[in-house]
Amino acid sequence: MRTWDFYRPGEEVVSNAWGSEVTQQSAIDVDLLEGLLDGPNPAHGDIEIVVPLARFVHDEYEAYGTHGSPLSNDDSRLLLRALKAVLERLGIDTFDPPFRDYETFRKYWRANDGHGSWQARRDMLHDKFDTLHEMLDARETDSLAGALADPISPRKATGWQRVDEELNEMRRHFQAARTEQDYSNVGNDAVAALEALSSASYEHTRHGEPGTDEPPVPNTKSRLGRVVEVELPGSENAELRKVVRAAIELAQATKHRRNGDRRSAGMAADAVLLVVNLVRRLR
Repeated sequence: MRTWDFYRPGEEVVSNAWGSEVTQQSAIDVDLLEGLLDGPNPAHGDIEIVVPLARFVHDEYEAYGTHGSPLSNDDSRLLLRALKAVLERLGIDTFDPPFRDYETFRKYWRANDGHGSWQARRDMLHDKFDTLHEMLDARETDSLAGALADPISPRKATGWQRVDEELNEMRRHFQAARTEQDYSNVGNDAVAALEALSSASYEHTRHGEPGTDEPPVPNTKSRLGRVVEVELPGSENAELRKVVRAAIELAQATKHRRNGDRRSAGMAADAVLLVVNLVRRLR
């Protein structure tokens, strides 16, 4: 999930509560947030929800303390209640800010030298939220890493931003997958990750065959095949080149499979992780 998933779409206002005009979403998804008070969301696990929810709550309270917020005091109370409910289910009881809604937050900053200082209010919120964000990010990383194969390298990211984003989406979707369509969509994520790798790792001046045009990014088999051929030349690397080609073909096949299942989708995703980490080592 993303932070904007907690808003109702298409409802925004220009807020100028503190003298500056800012376009803001004006309606939260009350049904979604109240549902979190009753128990886990049926479509998204608590870990998937809590990371963006914590940032969403932080952002809305910061908006209220600086340029103002179109959300009501009742809305602000529901945000904190929903966040605490999810944290409680995850066994996290260290987050306990000294306010429960906008009104009590205002009283808090007025009593703690926050009157007239936006930065002081931001600092107050960072003091309450930053440790929580770090804890939840680490919890999410552990959760996602456990579902699929991890590289042996201590590096948990490739350094290619789009590749890392696509791999995280693939991990997240695999963890939540339950239906044939879900598992086929993991194949879509696998192909998207390969295309991101194709874009990041292939350099036509280095990997292109002389006298040929640069192949398009979606032609991952051709582009990544050339990366491997150039970076791993010689008969001693023939088997490794075969592994990469086979993994690419496996991911492509999963994308088009109609009766996807957890085993096949997981093997395809693991194959993509293998390719990504092999190519990262080469480049």
